[in-house]
Amino acid sequence: MPNKLIHSTSPYLLQHAHNPVNWQEWSSEALREAKKIDKPILVSIGYSSCHWCHVMERESFENVDIAKVMNESFVCIKVDREERPDIDHIYMEAVQAMGMPGGWPLNVFLTPDQKPFYGGTYFPPQNWARLLLQIAKTFDVKWDEINQSADDLTNHLQRNDLDRFAKDETDAIFNRAKLEQQFDILQGKFDKRWGGMEKAPKFVMPTVWLWLLRYYFLSRNKTALEMVVFTLKKMTRGGLYDQLGGGFSRYSVDSEWFAPHFEKMLYDNAQLLSLYAEAYSITKDNFFRSIIDETLGWLQREMMHPQGGFYSALDADSEGREGKFYAWTYQEVVEALGDKHTLMTEYFQITKEGNWEHGLNILWRQELDKNLMSDSNINQHDLDELMEEGKKKMFAFREKRIRPMLDDKILTGWNAMTVQGLVDCYKAFGDQQFLELAQKNISFLEKYLIYDGKVCRTFKNKPSTTEGFLEDYAFLIQAYISLYEVTFNEMFLRKAEQWTNYVLNHFNDSKEDFFNFSSHFADQLIAKKTDVFDNVIPSSNSVMARNFFRLGTLLDHQQWKQRAVKMTLKLADLIATEPVYMSNWGILFSEISVGFNEVVMVGEKMEEMRKEIHENYFPFAVFLGTKSNSNLPLFYGRGAKDSKTMIYVCRNKVCQFPVENAQEAIHQIVPK
Repeated sequence: MPNKLIHSTSPYLLQHAHNPVNWQEWSSEALREAKKIDKPILVSIGYSSCHWCHVMERESFENVDIAKVMNESFVCIKVDREERPDIDHIYMEAVQAMGMPGGWPLNVFLTPDQKPFYGGTYFPPQNWARLLLQIAKTFDVKWDEINQSADDLTNHLQRNDLDRFAKDETDAIFNRAKLEQQFDILQGKFDKRWGGMEKAPKFVMPTVWLWLLRYYFLSRNKTALEMVVFTLKKMTRGGLYDQLGGGFSRYSVDSEWFAPHFEKMLYDNAQLLSLYAEAYSITKDNFFRSIIDETLGWLQREMMHPQGGFYSALDADSEGREGKFYAWTYQEVVEALGDKHTLMTEYFQITKEGNWEHGLNILWRQELDKNLMSDSNINQHDLDELMEEGKKKMFAFREKRIRPMLDDKILTGWNAMTVQGLVDCYKAFGDQQFLELAQKNISFLEKYLIYDGKVCRTFKNKPSTTEGFLEDYAFLIQAYISLYEVTFNEMFLRKAEQWTNYVLNHFNDSKEDFFNFSSHFADQLIAKKTDVFDNVIPSSNSVMARNFFRLGTLLDHQQWKQRAVKMTLKLADLIATEPVYMSNWGILFSEISVGFNEVVMVGEKMEEMRKEIHENYFPFAVFLGTKSNSNLPLFYGRGAKDSKTMIYVCRNKVCQFPVENAQEAIHQIVPK
């Protein structure tokens, strides 16, 4: 018989709906039950594409004997971390405060009033069974000790990160020397052999590389650009990148980008669209365009709702094994390619014994095509053609396999990040398909995830009852700003302004200049969290602060710009000394230090000129345009002349001499 999760819309929770464990969703009903029967709560948190979540389910949660202990001694609650990141944030921090590494599945034991007293991640079945019995017994005989420990830990969780790290600084700290300090630290952590930051496992951390591109733009330090280009190319050589279908996995377990946990997440690929597009804007290297085209192909083919939203993730596992869909035996390659397999096996370093585990091969591109060409006596053009033909045959062969599970819920924040990625691609390439997809995506969000004057977190056949978190609002505002700057449709700008006011009214921390992760209407958990550190997803406060600075410039709203400055000043010391985990803040730090050029275009040819300018890389500029007139303050006193389209390049509303063509404007925007 199914448990209560059968009524969920979350693909992850539905995976557990037929476990013998009496799982419930996080709800007031489940929490009341724990208090009523005075039993500890077991909260198990994961997500649908999590490999070790599947392993623990098979080993423990499907085990009838283990389930019996769980049901008798605990109120068991399952949480999808992607639907409820607020719950995940709190209990992940709790486990880390206990001195244990974080990760998923996250299994935390709580008192009936939600206070954590023990937890961990994956447990083998024997260890899990022993732990359950031990916790149940301890809860009965040592309640006072458990309660005291839970109170102490809860007090720790209720301390804000800002209490620990925020400092008062003066505006004088916004200078190029601080940018040099950040670069020196990143250069010291850089893996010169494989790219990325020097450690394993290796996560992509897109905002680190986006910061380095901005630093290069300002400093013309070629080393910074080389670090980015080297990393972006190395990342596409191994299993982290799907060599046949496009798209990136979440991270590599080694330092070489070779063996990933094979789950593919929307948020990674959304940000990587932006990163590869910006790298192309600087280098004009068509290799970066090819990666974008392949990744976009995967998104459209496997991740896109018919009406334009994008799904959350693809599982790492299929047929009960991690990576089975993506890895190859030598014989499978022979079967797919016939007598033309030799060159492809060498190109992807495929061996009869397997280059990975269980006799399987991960496709790992040859580092030097010229060696392969020399050995095979062919030129680059012929090699490329042979590889494309071989990849198509292998892709067709792979399509017959049982596919990994799709997590088909649609998250507002992650989709808004995808809008941003598509807009950045449109700017770099001028290809209308990117803009059309971005507009289709935002239309999906407006139709299905925005109603009753608020934003919903997730959609799966219907919108969830959970309101969006700061992450969702911040990325949505960012998407609207970006859409305005490539369309000059002021409706997008007004929507960005509307939701910014909503965030100010419903997420504001009255004690700080920052914002709570959850709105004032959200469920009352044991702690209110303020998201500060940038990770694989930038912190929602850093995204919101960047919105304030950019939107404040576009709307000439000085109070919003000052809000961004205040938020950044409080973290300035941390930004300078921890540039990896403060990288999106670092981007804002550079924007405040340098300031924005205001590029104002007025006249019939403003779209043509915008397109030409946007083919270049101008991270420290905002763009406004109108064919005739506009009530936006930055258009005041700036118009077309004698029916000619004029471009005004300004800073703090002080303009250089207006020009009539894009190339002259580009010359004015380039830093002197």
